[in-house]
Amino acid sequence: MSDTSARLLRLLSLLQTPREWPGSELAERLQVSPRTVRRDIDRLRDLGYPVQATMGAHGGYRLVAGKAMPPLLLNDEGAVAIAVGLRTAARQPVTGIAEASLRALVKLQQVLPPRLGRRVSALTSTTLPTLPAAAPLVAHTQLTVLAAAATANERVRFDYRNHHAVATRRLVEPHRLVVVGRRWYLLAYDNERADWRTFRIDRIENTQPTGTRVPPRQPPADDPAAFVTTQLYDLAPVFRAVVTLALPTSQAATRLGDYVGELQPVNGESCRWHSPEDTVDWLAVRLTLLGCDFTVHEPVELIDHMRQLGTRITRAVTPDT
Repeated sequence: MSDTSARLLRLLSLLQTPREWPGSELAERLQVSPRTVRRDIDRLRDLGYPVQATMGAHGGYRLVAGKAMPPLLLNDEGAVAIAVGLRTAARQPVTGIAEASLRALVKLQQVLPPRLGRRVSALTSTTLPTLPAAAPLVAHTQLTVLAAAATANERVRFDYRNHHAVATRRLVEPHRLVVVGRRWYLLAYDNERADWRTFRIDRIENTQPTGTRVPPRQPPADDPAAFVTTQLYDLAPVFRAVVTLALPTSQAATRLGDYVGELQPVNGESCRWHSPEDTVDWLAVRLTLLGCDFTVHEPVELIDHMRQLGTRITRAVTPDT
């Protein structure tokens, strides 16, 4: 690499830091004259990088948003973070995101040095995602509008269908977008109900910014994600399962750990489990992780859920004919 090319990359790396750089400081960092810095700035502009210059005692150079997307200069940590993030985004139920993420990931992997490629593979192969439930797709434009409103403290109106499919028109102040499992939720202040509400974004339609900006409200909790998750579990119905496990009582107690509930021996090879109260989703997860045969006796909601889950798993592993 020529000295000029290496210097341009170094200059670009400095300008990508979110601050203004006085020309004299850039010249000192690059060990060149201020005139050379000005010429290099012009070269970057010719390559499509929108470098803005401001005058005055506190002026300098900085990168700003332009009309086109110029190439990005990434360090090792940034490249690995983006690659892992793209793989994660490819699994999200957002329309258009999966395909776009995969295309971007292929381009990035083509230019990653082998040492970084190995780091990405190690991270993704040893990180297990949570068990995904089937989730409806969310339009990325919907997420963009809501995220922009949350950033600008702008009220929006939208149509919302609750879990009974009852439609209402809402006026809210978006605060945060939260992902729980494979579903997206909006935490917002509902102006007509004068309280904080959590909305499933796939049930939101016809979002319209109002143009009205308001002072930011004090959120209901310091951690929006934890608040939304707690709300969802508080609203979800819970049940106590009765299941026969093909395990001796002692082994069942060991595998269940703190989640043991009550165990009654049936014979030397099996036992009856009365679970703690929980949602059908989590009860199903705990049962499948026990690594043994079992028979669910009640509740009927868990029986139906396990049948649906079994059907999906069978479809997933049955080859097409």
